[in-house]
Amino acid sequence: METNPVVVAGGGPVGLVAALALARQGVEVIVLESEKAIPRDLRAGTFHPPTVEMLDALGVGGSLLEKGIKVPEWQLRDRSSGVVAQFDLGLISDETPHPFRLHCEQHKLSQIVHDALTELPNARVLFSHRCTGFTQDGGGVSISVETPSGPEEIRASYLVGADGAHSIVRKTMNAEFEGFTWPERFLVFATPYDLREQGFTGNAYVADPDEWCAIFVQPHEGPPGIWRIAFPTQPGMSEDEILSEQFVQSRIKGFLDPDQDYEIAYRSVYRVHQRVASTFREQRVLLAGDAAHANNPLGGMGLNSGIHDAVNLAEKLAAVLSGEEPQDCLDRYVRQRRQTNIEYVQATTIRNKRLLEERDPDIRQERLDEMRKTAADKDKARAYLLNSSMIASVQRARQIQ
Repeated sequence: METNPVVVAGGGPVGLVAALALARQGVEVIVLESEKAIPRDLRAGTFHPPTVEMLDALGVGGSLLEKGIKVPEWQLRDRSSGVVAQFDLGLISDETPHPFRLHCEQHKLSQIVHDALTELPNARVLFSHRCTGFTQDGGGVSISVETPSGPEEIRASYLVGADGAHSIVRKTMNAEFEGFTWPERFLVFATPYDLREQGFTGNAYVADPDEWCAIFVQPHEGPPGIWRIAFPTQPGMSEDEILSEQFVQSRIKGFLDPDQDYEIAYRSVYRVHQRVASTFREQRVLLAGDAAHANNPLGGMGLNSGIHDAVNLAEKLAAVLSGEEPQDCLDRYVRQRRQTNIEYVQATTIRNKRLLEERDPDIRQERLDEMRKTAADKDKARAYLLNSSMIASVQRARQIQ
């Protein structure tokens, strides 16, 4: 029986969920988070049905549901012709108790999970503690930690790297982050203007060769919520140009009323990657979430796949620590989660982006027509929803031995 704790580097939602899943199975766990408090990253905010089910099993799904907005229907639109297809997740209600996309900022999940961890005697979350590297041997992992009182070393049985796309854990492993970075940056801003007044569902994607966009409602003080909108920008633009009031207003006026100015609650710009680590494991060190894979946000799969990593890994790691499974069981985690990420998350998010931005008019029309046919055929729509809701990817992962 291992006596040292499992250490999780990274106190975002993936690291915290991994810690909670381990702690609920009796594993002693320590989370190292470099920030002074829960990070308030506003990028991710969509939870798919199987993710909510996993959070239910950990006892925190209900709290997230109370804070979020249920979005049972979503649209694909064309900039010039309007609605192309509208999908209703009620078609897969026999597959999940949560036939909707749940919209809620990821930091709210982090706070809920953190609060649950504070109630467990075998879990600790250490803020202002940053993993700076590690060494390992057959008996465990020695982790270098930067703390408010200076450098320290923590001895762990295993180390889980959930420390984001710039992961120190992955870099120390010398694992390659294979893939590419999209040339354009994404502008994301929010407005309290209610897009439902213009016929939008709570989640919508607007196709256009130059100004495609992704739209989704988020909880806010009072109804009807706040609407987050993501646009591509030209590679040569400076950050100041992208974030300027004139440019932001030009984006939203491009598909709403051009004679109206819109209140903008916040705005940000960031680069988008499509990458997967060459391996998710080096002996007693494992990767999860953005440390293991990164993708564009079209489809809301990044955060969800990271939580799927966390729950999958915790199940196997707890079994290894209890002696129920050999250490090689962790290689199955790598096979299941890495392969599924490549087959589903990377493939689907790349396909989503190319659908929205296609420039060739014939190919563009062909793809939009195919989406119309899919939405109009109940069986095809159901199959499409099983994939886009990530139910199919979770089922596929279970099949991989």
